[in-house]
Amino acid sequence: MAPQDKNTPPPLPEPLRVAVADSHTHLDMLPQLPLGGAPMGTVEEALAKAASVGVTTVVQVGCDLAGSRWAADTAAAHDAVHATVALHPNEAPRIVLGDPDGWSRQGAREPGGDAALDAALDEIDALAALPHVRGVGETGLDYFRTGPDGMAAQERSFRAHIEIAKRHDKALVIHDREAHDDVLRILREEGAPERTVFHCYSGDAAMAEICAEAGYFMSFAGNVTFKNAQPLRDALAVAPAELVLVETDAPFLTPAPYRGRANAPYLVPVTLRAMAEVKGLTEDALATAVAANTARAFGY
Repeated sequence: MAPQDKNTPPPLPEPLRVAVADSHTHLDMLPQLPLGGAPMGTVEEALAKAASVGVTTVVQVGCDLAGSRWAADTAAAHDAVHATVALHPNEAPRIVLGDPDGWSRQGAREPGGDAALDAALDEIDALAALPHVRGVGETGLDYFRTGPDGMAAQERSFRAHIEIAKRHDKALVIHDREAHDDVLRILREEGAPERTVFHCYSGDAAMAEICAEAGYFMSFAGNVTFKNAQPLRDALAVAPAELVLVETDAPFLTPAPYRGRANAPYLVPVTLRAMAEVKGLTEDALATAVAANTARAFGY
């Protein structure tokens, strides 16, 4: 793809006949929707574009305090939006240890220690009590970008989020990057909430069988369409249809053939059609299952 194409939004896909939900999106990170500076009309445009192709519901996911507040406010303002709130696994070490490089959206940050993490978790707890907040996440572990010090902060934060989700009877949305064994172990140790979702499922077929046995939902994103993603497709093939969700993780993980451009909820049909092929199901059959699964997972 020519570099100049990267900024061109992918075309609208053929509409789905059975409406589905995007189970995990970040509207606040879309290029045209800067956090805090977006008129609500732009959110409405993103929702209208998605609805025009049969994606009638989105789950807006929080990754830090500002994003979680925004998710809750946006869900309160739009019937088509449900919110989840959390400190992303990479956010917890930044709060505790600081972020001198300013990698996160807040810029450079001073270390706040455990007290700062506790204060942030208290606010997530308060947001999780709101009726339009349907889940606690994305939380979990991410060993791709963190060292041993960061791992301790991540684990403490993850355990706290599990407790919050259970106490408020909300779905738990898990971010698991290069940490499969520890994520599964902590879920066993803490006792997983009744509804647990592995967002952007990244395990193999053997792990999919473990998740299925435990009743965990597995949400697949656009990377299931990538050439090098055969292990993901093998996992999808064995995942029970009643535990499968679809997501964009927009603006990330844009499905082929649009990889490299910004993702958005309206591209769910591209991923769903690829998933149906892997599952050996018709598009309508998978869409029907996914719609029911997402409503069950997030309790709407």
